[in-house]
Amino acid sequence: MSDPTFRVPTFRVGVIGAGWAGQQHLAAYDALPNVEIAAIAGQETDVVTSLGERYGVPHLFDSWEQLVELPDLDAVSVAVPNFLHAPIGVAALKRGLHVLSEKPLARNGVEGRQMVEAARAAGRVLDVAFNHRLRGDVQALGRIIGSGELGRPYYAKASWMRRRGIPTIGSWFTSREMAGGGPLADIGVHVLDYALFLLGEPKVESVSAVTSGELGSRGVGGMNWETARVRGGFEVEDFASAFLRLEGGGALALETSWAAFRDPTDLLDFHVLGTEGGAELRAVGAAKKAVGDLRIFRDVDGEIADYQPAAEPGRAHAAVVENFIRLLAAPQEWAANDGSQALRRAEIIDACYRSATEHREVPVA
Repeated sequence: MSDPTFRVPTFRVGVIGAGWAGQQHLAAYDALPNVEIAAIAGQETDVVTSLGERYGVPHLFDSWEQLVELPDLDAVSVAVPNFLHAPIGVAALKRGLHVLSEKPLARNGVEGRQMVEAARAAGRVLDVAFNHRLRGDVQALGRIIGSGELGRPYYAKASWMRRRGIPTIGSWFTSREMAGGGPLADIGVHVLDYALFLLGEPKVESVSAVTSGELGSRGVGGMNWETARVRGGFEVEDFASAFLRLEGGGALALETSWAAFRDPTDLLDFHVLGTEGGAELRAVGAAKKAVGDLRIFRDVDGEIADYQPAAEPGRAHAAVVENFIRLLAAPQEWAANDGSQALRRAEIIDACYRSATEHREVPVA
């Protein structure tokens, strides 16, 4: 019998960043009955004002420093360019706030470690918006692999490929100083995350990677479907491929592109070979397709017994934010959610860039 005196705690949150990502966080928070959106911070004053009116937010700021100083906040979402993740995240954690950061955790592993150490010192949650691992098809495949139905996975490959998907040529996305990298750091980190999640979080021992920027450097491959003038320079890659050696002898191959001469429709996929079966997940349309085509390959009594399991549609940032709020209501889980897993992703990405620069296989610390 439920306790009639029990009340679900209400959490007061702030959202830093009024762009597309910040707006996803706002909509997700607004849908939850036990969340009060207390503040928004962003440099686009008109957008912040409009969002404040839409969601009835009492405190609107043009600087993140003002927001993190607001009394009685419980948590913040950090939805800003990558170079700001660490300074904002660390400052918020030192204020005793829980933090939900957009991906990647930070520009690199050094900054990511600063954030994790701040979370541990404060005893607060540091979570990252890896929404693709929460897709219904990825979760369904995860349950199948986790059940042992496919045996021991020994090889997998995963990708997110775009034909014309450079966010904005000449913006912070294509600045190495501001972004830390191109598609490998931007959408490739999603691929790395859901692939390692599906494989049961194996330790990555070493990586061998290549990157190229043949198209973006010429202004080709922007989302506007036209050749763009490279205003602020194109300092990152537009394509990356990596081969990851896993503990126990397994391997994972990754590919990701913002721009490449391929089919015009985005593709997000995952293929795995196991000792007792295999699987293929293809989401043609990538993030815009809520459920991909999922197939399981098996033999039963020597006969082919392939099938297509059912999967629920993905819920994107709504699922991420719900999980974050669930964690805040479970203090016993805070210590285990200090951003360490996202830090490991950042360190693997660092190793990939180092491998590509030095033209050799490098170990992962």
